[in-house]
Amino acid sequence: MLTKSLTLTEQVAGKLASDIAAGRYPVGTKLPAGKALSQLYGVSAAVIREATERLRAQGLVQSRQGAGCTVVSRTASRGFQVPGRVALDRVQLACVYELRMELEGGAAALAALRRNDADLEKMAACLAALESPAYHADEQGVEQDIGFHAAIAVATHNTYYQQLLQYLNLQVRAAVRIARENTQQHQANLAADVYREHVALYEAIADRDAPRARAAAVRHLQRAAERLRLDFSSIQSGSTP
Repeated sequence: MLTKSLTLTEQVAGKLASDIAAGRYPVGTKLPAGKALSQLYGVSAAVIREATERLRAQGLVQSRQGAGCTVVSRTASRGFQVPGRVALDRVQLACVYELRMELEGGAAALAALRRNDADLEKMAACLAALESPAYHADEQGVEQDIGFHAAIAVATHNTYYQQLLQYLNLQVRAAVRIARENTQQHQANLAADVYREHVALYEAIADRDAPRARAAAVRHLQRAAERLRLDFSSIQSGSTP
């Protein structure tokens, strides 16, 4: 199912990118709304969301909450990129998690120093949703999980942290989904542990304890990697793209 979902995302993103390059959606215009795109391609809203996020990561569109996606370029950026199918390659996925530990550890430390009340409210709202058993395995649970980490990036008040972590979260979205489904179906007793990891991170940020926040973020990602059975010893010099 996950492989099919990733393939659909790539297909839709590729078609939209081709249409942008061909001028069907000129620079400066907006893409159709998510609901319209879902109907056009016969896919779920989640696939459309991931596809447009992929276009944003490629520098083709920009988006704002409630304002849709605006085309900003006909050609994709060739800057830093992680393979779109990274969730299918365990060595690559381990590399991304290793990178996330450093980046999100730093982001958590900065968030602890710079967060405001609005930042905490956003994190708390995600936590409240994640606490509900109804969110443990479905798509909303994935969205709230990623939303919690995105809220931490926003709390750094550093635009580049926000953009880079948003991009990495897009690339590991399928891995988050796999981890949550695995926790629910095969290791149900770990669901509470996952929630507590998020709470520990939130509390460190709320307490403005930067070292504790960094440690909590790294530990959470280490445990997530363990749940995905990633082997960091498989990362050898010259073995990754």
